Amino acid sequence: MKIVVAYSGGLDTSVLLLWLKAKYNAEIIAYCADVGQGDELDGLEAKALSTGASKCFIGDLKEDFAANYIFPMIQAGAIYEGRYLLGTSIARPCITHDMIKVALAEGADAIAHGATGKGNDQVRFELSAAALAPNVKCIAPWRDAEFRKEFPGRAEMIAYAEANNIPIKASMKKPYSMDRNLLHISFEAGAMEDPWYDATTPADADMYVLSVSPEDAPDKAEYIEILFEKGNAIGLKHENISALLDELGDIKSTGQQDGYSILTPYGVMRVLNLLGGRNGIGRIDIVENRFVGMKSRGIYETPGGTILLAAHRDLETLVVDRESMHIRDSLIPKYAQLVYNGFWFAPERVAIQALVTETQKTVTGEVRMKLYKGNVMQAGRRSPFSMYSEAVATMEGGQEEAYNQDDASGFIALNALRLKATAKQGQ
Repeated sequence: MKIVVAYSGGLDTSVLLLWLKAKYNAEIIAYCADVGQGDELDGLEAKALSTGASKCFIGDLKEDFAANYIFPMIQAGAIYEGRYLLGTSIARPCITHDMIKVALAEGADAIAHGATGKGNDQVRFELSAAALAPNVKCIAPWRDAEFRKEFPGRAEMIAYAEANNIPIKASMKKPYSMDRNLLHISFEAGAMEDPWYDATTPADADMYVLSVSPEDAPDKAEYIEILFEKGNAIGLKHENISALLDELGDIKSTGQQDGYSILTPYGVMRVLNLLGGRNGIGRIDIVENRFVGMKSRGIYETPGGTILLAAHRDLETLVVDRESMHIRDSLIPKYAQLVYNGFWFAPERVAIQALVTETQKTVTGEVRMKLYKGNVMQAGRRSPFSMYSEAVATMEGGQEEAYNQDDASGFIALNALRLKATAKQGQ
């Protein structure tokens, strides 16, 4: 038997890799997707092979993740339950898509994942796999009674890893679970399971990875200008853009346009993460409703995504027709729910995305954002497709031809007809 295992090198996947190999007497192929988790991938292939895998594939999905998953979701304005920017949720279909390609190419009998039977990720992985390769079997050790009996909790998994010389970062002192990608990092479990626990104190300062606390952010505001084309951020303007790119190291501008450094979607996200992180932007602590029915508490850092979503929305207010925007906005809860619940490849999400794409045809222009101690503030927007008319909106006189205030009388009278009729029903 041949099994492709979704492998991160963390506690759960390291343990289950070895466990699956023993239980099924199988050849284990480790698969890891590079969706921007940074140095977490260092030494991953060697670790997978030493843990028992015959091969280890590391898919470089950073650009794919940014361009084909994060950016379309930003265009849709998706926020789950009004707060969560879906950082973990949106990575799962991207990862599964490439993992399925590897499984098919290797002739694997099954794929396996380390998502627990209590979480959302099991649903996201398996629904994505069902949509992409309905004949490939999915193995979920956490839904296997034998596995749960051997590993009833993280303490037993840590002990197993230590006994089998599997290096891990988790410990009983700080047993929280982390998931990082280009869009965010999440923290769950351990002390986080108490919703009254305050994770903003200095005691947990070293937990955070992508951002400083707002209290420790610079006392001077920082500006960033973002250039959009049809709803996608394509360039950035900053007084020290060259220094920012040098600091990141792996990002280069692909050209210049009107003073903007043109960047790939991955490059845009990297720069915005750096700026947002150092200004204390994007931290949230929420209790959310999982698809499987329970509530869970999580802490998230989404610095770049928070800036990008705010900037995109601001430009839309200038260039998108009112009713088109209202229809799109009415679909935000549904779209976000589909992403959260694992239906990225479902026909209804694709259909909503087509509507979203239609609304983005004129979302081209510039937005200036002010970053200061955890706050993202709009500081200007302009576009060749602007629907704003100063002549119409002005409070000053002399523009009566652009807007005749007398016309409002008939407008109000017609809209009041049904209200008056309703009022008379009760008389």
